[in-house]
Amino acid sequence: MSAIRRSKKKLTVVLLADERLLPNGDLAELSGKERMLRKTEYDVKNAIESLGHTLVPVGISNDLATITDALEAHKPDIVFNLAEEFNHVGHFDQHVVSFLEMLRQPYTGCNPRGLTIARDKALTKKILAYDGMKVPEFAIFPRKRATKRPSTLDFPLFVKSLTEEGSIGISGASIVRDDVKLMERVDFIHRTATSAALAEEYIEGREIYVSMMGNERVIVLPPWEFFVENRPAGSPLIATGRGKWDPDYQDQAGVMTGPAEISEKLAAKLQKLSRDIYRLLGLSGYARLDFRVTADEEAYLLEANPNPQIASDEDFASAAEAAGIAYPELIERLIRFGMSYDPERII
Repeated sequence: MSAIRRSKKKLTVVLLADERLLPNGDLAELSGKERMLRKTEYDVKNAIESLGHTLVPVGISNDLATITDALEAHKPDIVFNLAEEFNHVGHFDQHVVSFLEMLRQPYTGCNPRGLTIARDKALTKKILAYDGMKVPEFAIFPRKRATKRPSTLDFPLFVKSLTEEGSIGISGASIVRDDVKLMERVDFIHRTATSAALAEEYIEGREIYVSMMGNERVIVLPPWEFFVENRPAGSPLIATGRGKWDPDYQDQAGVMTGPAEISEKLAAKLQKLSRDIYRLLGLSGYARLDFRVTADEEAYLLEANPNPQIASDEDFASAAEAAGIAYPELIERLIRFGMSYDPERII
């Protein structure tokens, strides 16, 4: 894959991030978990500076004036958006992007409509099922209501938050095999994730991630696979919260990802399927799609993740590197996609 031609113009880039994750100080002085939480912000900062652009880090918490003040003071060509919440609410990230659009400020990453649709895992599945794509059967269990499983939904089931991301609330206990355990796990999600619970059909198979970037024209990167090397024989393969955020547990359990060794037929199938899903959900900028692939190569979408983690050693950047795109070049591409995105386009 050939490199894009870089503009001779050097840009002013506002790096917009959650205030608590702003890349200040020396990353090496932080604990292992703290480094993991902040690595994306530091890596993006270093890449933008290595490209010769002027970088202005801006942390946001609960005041939109922070954004308007930064835009007025620095008049950036682009906002590199790494904000994952506003006022401590994760799903308010879509409103931050809406605010940028109303100010006619170009930004990187997904548009607010795509963020809204993908945040609701049930809505995502309904849209895709309508177009005949394979998704697990599921049921929604709202908070403060009785948990009653539909008779059409069979065990085993996988229980998770309807809206939270980053494997929050996911562990080995997320797989349930009877109604008692289902009620217990739904209650756990209600209490700890403070969201509705989603119980979906557990699909046995490989977990494969497909990363993508672009707007009208979409680049599909090589598929990446999730592994747990030290998983006991017969135990289910799941990406838990500990597996995502606990470096010590990752080492102990052998949690890793790498290139998916799949047939050319399956690779072509995933590429087409991913392009179709990206467009159906109205995504833009960049995203990662999480699939379960069965032994007979049927691919079920589990989740769509716009604006996934893009640290230099995360799946997205690793897949890009496998496609011949070095990390600074990847960040440059995401900037250019943001600058070329038209928020008035009809999807």
